This record gives sequence, C-alpha cells and structure tokens, in this order.
Amino acid sequence: MCGLCGFTGEVIDRDAVIKSMTDKITHRGPDSNGFFTDSDISMGFRRLSIIDVASSGDQPIYNENKTLVLTFNGEIYNYRELRNILLEKGHRFYTQTDSEVLIHGFEEWHEDLLTKLRGMFAFAIYDTVEKSVFIARDYFGIKPMHYTQVGGHFVYGSEIKSILEFPGFEKKFNKNALNNYISFEYAVPPETFFENVYCLMPAHYLWYKDGKVETHRYWEPEFSEDPGMTREQAVEEIEKVFEDSVSAHKISDVEVGCFLSSGVDSSYVSTYFAGQKTFTVGFDYGEKYNEIDWAKNLSEKIGVEHHYKVISADEYWGNIRKVQYHMDQPLADASCIALYFVSKMASEYVKVVLSGEGADELFGGYNIYHEPDDFAGYKKLPLGLRRALAAVAKALPFSFRGKSFLMRGALPIEENFIGNCSMFTMDEKRRLLKSDIPVTRPQELTKPYYDRVKDKDDVTKMQYLDINVWLVGDILLKADRMSMANSLELRVPFLDKEVFGVASRIPRKLRVNKENTKYAMRLAAMKHLPDATAQKKKLGFPVPTRVWLRDEKYYNLVKDAFTGKTAKQFFNTDELMKFLDDHYSGKRDNNRKIWTIFVFLVWYDIYFNGGSHEPGDMPAVR
Repeated sequence: MCGLCGFTGEVIDRDAVIKSMTDKITHRGPDSNGFFTDSDISMGFRRLSIIDVASSGDQPIYNENKTLVLTFNGEIYNYRELRNILLEKGHRFYTQTDSEVLIHGFEEWHEDLLTKLRGMFAFAIYDTVEKSVFIARDYFGIKPMHYTQVGGHFVYGSEIKSILEFPGFEKKFNKNALNNYISFEYAVPPETFFENVYCLMPAHYLWYKDGKVETHRYWEPEFSEDPGMTREQAVEEIEKVFEDSVSAHKISDVEVGCFLSSGVDSSYVSTYFAGQKTFTVGFDYGEKYNEIDWAKNLSEKIGVEHHYKVISADEYWGNIRKVQYHMDQPLADASCIALYFVSKMASEYVKVVLSGEGADELFGGYNIYHEPDDFAGYKKLPLGLRRALAAVAKALPFSFRGKSFLMRGALPIEENFIGNCSMFTMDEKRRLLKSDIPVTRPQELTKPYYDRVKDKDDVTKMQYLDINVWLVGDILLKADRMSMANSLELRVPFLDKEVFGVASRIPRKLRVNKENTKYAMRLAAMKHLPDATAQKKKLGFPVPTRVWLRDEKYYNLVKDAFTGKTAKQFFNTDELMKFLDDHYSGKRDNNRKIWTIFVFLVWYDIYFNGGSHEPGDMPAVR
C-alpha cells in the first residue's frame, strides 16, 4: 500500500521536482521512498510496508534485465499462485513481494495480466526499450490514479496534489466539475475540479507513447442473474465466496484489524476476526448518531478487542480543512470526516484494516432500491395520467405528503435515479449558480451507463449505475483518502471479483424484496451474526450536521462563508442564505444541501485561495 507519481521528459532540476511530487504523498507511504530516472522519465514512490517488510520489498521493482520498471499501489491477493506459474515459465524473482509478480506477469502476458489479478491496484510500468508508460487501475477503482499532459510531458500520480507540484502545470478551476458536483455531491469521474486533470477509470488501463494517451476498458461488472438459483443456493454461495475473500484479504506480514459499525456489512466482516481488533466512532447525540454500543456488544460476542472514540463537535469542525485537503477534491459526504477519525484511531494500533464498502452496490443494499417496488402499483396507471398528476404536484407551491411520490413515480428510472445521492434540482441549480457556470442535466452523465444495461430490471440498473459512478466518486474515494491520510491500508473484501461473480448471478428477488434489501446476503450473515444485526435497516454513517447547523455557533460560521468573496464568485448568495435560514429556523431540513456548498467553499479556499489546511479552529472562508 503506497503512493506513486511521475512525469516524462526533461525539466529543470528534475530530481528536485520528482522528490517534491513524491514528498506530497508521504502520508501514503511513510516507511520509505524510491526513485527511477533516465532521460525519458522520472518515477517516484512512497512505501507503506505490508508484505515483505524488509528492504527487499522497496520499489521501484525491475524485471531480470531491468528493461521494465514498476511502481505499484495496492495488494495482489493471489500473487503466490501467479508467482508459482511465472516461476514455472522461467521467470526469476529477487523478492517475496506481490509487486514483483506484476512486473514479471506483465512481461509474460502484457495487458492480459490484468484479468488474472485478484486484488486492489494502481500501478505504472515504464518500458525502457519502447519508451512507453503503461498504467492500470483495479476492477472497482479501490486504488486511485490521476493523469494530465503538460507541454509535451505526461504527468501522473496517486493523488492530484502530486501533479500540482509539477513546475509546468497551470492550475485552473474546472467550472463543469462544479456543475456536476452540485447534482451528485462529488466530482464525477473521469473529470476533476482541475482542468485537464483526469481520473483513470476503474477497470481501465492506459498507454502513453509518442506523446499520445490511449485508455481501454479491460473488465465490465456485468449482472447475469441465474433465475433458477434458490435462496438456499444463494446463501451457500455467498457464505463460501465471502469467507474465501476475507481469508485472502487478511494476507499480511503485519496485524490486520477491522472497522465496525452497527450494520450488517462490517459486522459480517468482523466475525472472521476472533482475537483481533475492531474500531468504531460515533457522536454524543443519541443512538441515531452513535453505533458504539452496538459495535461493543457484537465485539464481546465474537471475541475481539474493541476500540472506540466519541467525536466532539469541535473536533469534527476543527478537522474539516485537513480532511478536504487530503480529499484533493470537494466531497460533500459528511461521513468522510468521521472516517478520518476512525482511521486515525485504528492507525495507532494496526497498519491494515478491513471494511464493508461495496456490499450495498453488489448485493442491493440501499433503501432507495425499494423504489421500483414502491412505484409498481402506481405505474400501472397510464403514463399520461401519471405525468399530469406529477405536473400538478410540482406546480403546487407547498409540500405535502406524497408529493415526491407523484413526481418521481411519473418518470422512468433513467430520469429518476442519478445515483445513490442526488442533491440540487435543475431549478435550484439555475437559481444558485452564477451565469458563467454551466448548468446541465445530470442525466447526460448517467445515460451512457444506463445504455449498457437497457435489458435489465430497474433495481439492477440502479446497482450498475452506483457501481460505476457513486462507488467510485464517493465511497471508495473517501475510503482511500481518509485511510491513507493516516498511513493506514484499508481493504474491502466485498469488492472482490470472485464475490462479484456470485453477486452478479443472484436473482433480483433475492437482492431486494418486500422483506429487506441485501436479502440473500443478510441470510448468509445470519449464520454468523445475531439476527438483530444481520437484519438491521441500512443506516449509513450518520453525522449530526442537521443538529449543528441549528446551533448559532455553526450557523454563523457557515453564514460567513455563504456571504464571503468566494461564495459570491460562484453562487447567488441570497439563495444560499435562504437555504441556510430555512434550515436554521426549522422550516426545512436543508442540511445536506448546505453542507455540499460549504464543503466546496472550504476546499476552494485551500486549493485556490491558499488557505490553511491544518487542523484547529475553523477559520473563515474568504
């Protein structure tokens, strides 16, 4: 688990440049660094030692004649099997690392190596003979990779902050990213908030040669349900493949711990951790915002050592800047700061943790996946009638019970669902954003994904969209950045290609039905967990932002940001203040919309106004 960066071509004082770029991601690998340079490329690397922790595991890693050079971020869980195959084919190894399997595997199979891998990865290979760069990213996008071209140079890095250090790079704000962020709460990949800096998409590889970048997709998360699969068969297959995945994800030369909430996902993972350590955080605002007691009780039952922390409001607000700095781009998911704290606590005890990300997307866990069933009866009405009722409901100037139902039920899923999170409506975006900011329909971004699953049922369409957009732009982004900010490796055993192979065949009725979401997966978990935990309704990672924003102290802090210079640059501040005041007075619950704008302003202040990102009291946003 590490960080990497690099650039092609000659620049003035290039050794200092690659060191500066690499130093920016020291948090990703505090144990050691490594460099490779020749007349055509400079490569930098930071290492967090997990496998083969001796110096023999340091990178860059080379093939036998040193014509190929590798830097690698991630873990390959089947590296021992691949190593044995490569040894039989005559390759000679000088380390025990999974990294070296990649370099010899690429030498043997080229791009076909990627579909043989089981793990999480982002890596770069430089061919000293062909003068080409090959970069690849794992199936689901667990590990990050960004790139750009600057004046004839190809520049890449695990985090954008490395790229910003490249001397020829001109930092420009991408207004279209703000347009999308206002809809989705995150920068929708492959675009970023920095003009001409791109995110390499999951399950893609990239070739850079002769000044040209070419990207290719090598794997697709295809759902092909088996209609003959029974409930018992589904449960048996889930249990078998998940046990195997957790076992693979625990491979390490250092101790492995586990994040633990009150939900079924992380709880299911933790049942394979007898005698080890679990970690939980919460807030002192009642059970709705505090899962510590649930986690503590489960830890006692399964025999693990439990650690927890209650996050105070001042701690949370005091670290917003540090978190947004580490995120690289604004992310309005309030749970990312809580994830920062649980990662920080865990890093004091272990170097590796397992977590439950991905279960909802693969097995159908989000509560919103119930909507196709909820609307089933209503959609039996003629489409024209439903559209007429929706138009009347929308025109009414007040809210009433069922208004959203009438409006959403009149639309096909492709219009209705843009992902697990949907922030501002088009009308709100037009009122909020200044005229020089583009305003486009979020459906323009989601359409290509829906086009790939035209023949699937609505729940499967929603899952597919979330796997390709929400999971990448929010869930895995915050998991990587918040764990790496604390030099902690986070592994996600649900996001394993073998687990997906089972999940993709489970009939829709065994994923989402009237009884529950993640139906079959919960039944598998019940063999290991108390029923109350296995059947607990999806809660997410609740943060009391709605409570804080009705506190005068935090209201005034946000008010200062909403009426400041930066806010006036991008937004109609009267509209911002209406959202804030309506929430403060209790008239409406606007906390997520307020948070979305506030986080963006904090991020912009750090990256474009030169504001501090150190923890402490929340300074005003300029």
